[in-house]
Amino acid sequence: MDDAVHPLDDPRRRIPRTDALLAHPRVAAAVSSLSAGVVKKVIRAVQARARRGEIAPEAVVPELLASLDSRRPASLTPVLNATGVIVHTNLGRAPLSESARAAVAEASGYTDLEFDLATGARSRRGAGARSALLEACPAAEDALVVNNGAAALLLAATAFAGHSAGDLEAVSVPDGAPFAHAAEGMTPASRLHTRVSLQESGCVGERRVPTPPPAASSPPGPREILLSRGEFVEIGAGFRLSDLMESAGARIREVGTTNRTHLDDYARALTPATGCILKVHTSNFRVEGFTAEADLSALADLAHAHGVPLVVDLGSGLLEPEPLLPDEPDAATALAAGADVVIASGDKLLGGPQAGILLGRAPVIAALSRHPLARAVRADKLALAALEATLTAADAPVRSALHTDPDALRARTQRLAETLAQRLSAGPHAPAGQGTGAYVPVRQGTGAHGTHVLGADVQRAGAGATPQPQPAAPEADVPEQLTLAVVPHDGRVGGGGGTGVPLPGWALALPEAVAGPLRTGTPAVVGRVHEGRCLIDLRCVPEPEDAGLLAALAAALLELHASAGEAAAGPVHGSAGDGSAEP
Repeated sequence: MDDAVHPLDDPRRRIPRTDALLAHPRVAAAVSSLSAGVVKKVIRAVQARARRGEIAPEAVVPELLASLDSRRPASLTPVLNATGVIVHTNLGRAPLSESARAAVAEASGYTDLEFDLATGARSRRGAGARSALLEACPAAEDALVVNNGAAALLLAATAFAGHSAGDLEAVSVPDGAPFAHAAEGMTPASRLHTRVSLQESGCVGERRVPTPPPAASSPPGPREILLSRGEFVEIGAGFRLSDLMESAGARIREVGTTNRTHLDDYARALTPATGCILKVHTSNFRVEGFTAEADLSALADLAHAHGVPLVVDLGSGLLEPEPLLPDEPDAATALAAGADVVIASGDKLLGGPQAGILLGRAPVIAALSRHPLARAVRADKLALAALEATLTAADAPVRSALHTDPDALRARTQRLAETLAQRLSAGPHAPAGQGTGAYVPVRQGTGAHGTHVLGADVQRAGAGATPQPQPAAPEADVPEQLTLAVVPHDGRVGGGGGTGVPLPGWALALPEAVAGPLRTGTPAVVGRVHEGRCLIDLRCVPEPEDAGLLAALAAALLELHASAGEAAAGPVHGSAGDGSAEP
């Protein structure tokens, strides 16, 4: 009983009350941005820690303020993408341009989204984005924007081959053959119209097109989508395009083989049950060697000869050819070849927001826009605003990163390495070249890749001591914790684009163990971990962010060295160098 705590002496009685904490000026200010409910939840969490004895009652207020200061209305954390991958799906794909960000901010309130200010009448939704798309891709007669690329494909599959395909209004292929049945009694013969160029010869290029079969009753229910076996694509998280289309009720009919699919493979598979022919760009893999695929213009002729639409899913979002990516398909070329609908993503090589873009012939796009599913997958006003601004402005970060000059990237990376070496000598919070009794002599040399920083040595002295020049440590003597090197590094397009195409550049190579502290620091920095190193590629890091990146790198490296046991390790060394091996 003598050891029992008297109720009046229980330290939990000193835990501040909720109403008292809410009255604190900084807590009251937080309510305006986080809401009262969120702030109360944070208060209860801190009080609970004090009741469990994890923190002292007197620490409740400081802990609460720290929690509120680090809390944001949204949980998404901004990061610096130092991986060298331009369209990084895990990091949100394309970053928006300054113009697009401004457009999103302006559109976040009330707008004339579906309202004509001049007449006071209702107007077409997304008219500005549509006009911008048609101006950027003149080969398209019309455009429709939905919420992402998968939604665009789902809409096309549902309309042409899904459960409701029979309800799609009749629209015509070039020269007048209808895609879909306007009424139940319409015969397949009406959709087996042969284009003038094929009526007499029955051939496209060197391959003959079989004569359309005799008219037969159109089978009820879902129709077939013809898809090459070599184009069954699975993207991230196990998502398969074939599963998406089958969820709409469409039946997938495989044609050809994995490595070779010819025009007559499609021709033999065409039946009155065919809803459309689909061509999918294999954006995240390549099949090399003994391969073949049908020419797009020949495939369009075949599709139109049999009265079915040709749908081309590009994925990557190029509207016109890109010289750096000669094998990457683009919308203008596909439409010129005869595609009826081209599908692309807005947040990949186009450099805009998440959006599914459908470009094509006016009657086809009009029919898709009137389909009931189009309402469910339509884009919101923020995406439409960002897309329009991306198309009309010239400051998309994706384009800048794609066309980064390797020499300029190397010079910028070299400056970062040298400044970082200086910062390590001064500590993580002091300006470069000032303060903690440390010195970094940098010597220049010439290696396989030209002039570069070979080494730098940091000698710690007591607080307030005068820095003294020290001889640069031999490379073998520099501890791994603070070893830097500028190395060649190929960037990548990412996001299912430019597969296998290297983007020559340079990166700052750091110890692999620094990757974790960089990710959890402020700002959060995500580098590429490869072959035992953490590579910091500046290709996708906006140059105005270099100061914040520098501070994050210095803090993470010094934290890494401290955790390795500074006392036992002795003097701290920093080295900036240039390696010649490809990572």
